[in-house]
Amino acid sequence: MFMGVRIVLVEPAGPLNVGSVARVMKNMGLSQLVLVNPQCDHLSQEAQQMAVHGVDILEKAQVVATIPDALVGCQRAIATTARSRAIPTTLEHPRTALPWLLSAGVTSALIFGPESRGLSNDELNHAQRFVRIPTSSTYPVLNLAQAVTVCCYELYQYQLYQSTHQPSPVPSQPLSPAPPYQDSALLDQIERYSKHLEALLLNIGYLYPHTKAARMEKLRRLLNRATPTTEEINMLRGMLRQVEWALQFLPKSGVDDPSKPNQS
Repeated sequence: MFMGVRIVLVEPAGPLNVGSVARVMKNMGLSQLVLVNPQCDHLSQEAQQMAVHGVDILEKAQVVATIPDALVGCQRAIATTARSRAIPTTLEHPRTALPWLLSAGVTSALIFGPESRGLSNDELNHAQRFVRIPTSSTYPVLNLAQAVTVCCYELYQYQLYQSTHQPSPVPSQPLSPAPPYQDSALLDQIERYSKHLEALLLNIGYLYPHTKAARMEKLRRLLNRATPTTEEINMLRGMLRQVEWALQFLPKSGVDDPSKPNQS
């Protein structure tokens, strides 16, 4: 189950942090590291010195331009945040939420934001669930490598309980019953549907450029809660294509509309 989990770092700026992440991944048995638009050289001497025996993880790390690129092939994604955000979604404890990534046969991702700012609301929209690591209110923000360490440890502990046939100390509670993994739509399929939907809604005037981000954020949350299957996403894409086809035959407004009398 561990082989299907990706650790995704968005715009990491410090090679020491990236190296430390590779080391803790090696400690906890994780191997897939994905870097989204990194702001440092992940193969620098500093990064390799911090990685120690995890240098192979740095060498195999995938570098991509965007979060959707990092999630290609994934069915589940959890994002981390240190602050309460203006999103109507529960921030969960890592011990409760993270086991959801480890279902047999599921390819999943755990997303961490840049050191300087964390993940933005727009970036959080690419995940289905969200975790916040409980810390002291005196100084609640963890270093990137520390946050990854805590989450990788929780994943490893759950895997350890499972491998020894012991019940987890805190059972995972999905937000809603998820379909069998073989039927779950991939996150990149959902992303393509969202982009297709956005383009159509802009075309028909339901969305406007200055308000589309807020409305699409709500629609994305709805999709994430629904955990649609591949068949359902294909059906929704088919509906959009049919609407686009039908729009070609609608009469134009104003004087070009043949159904209206000529005003000249």
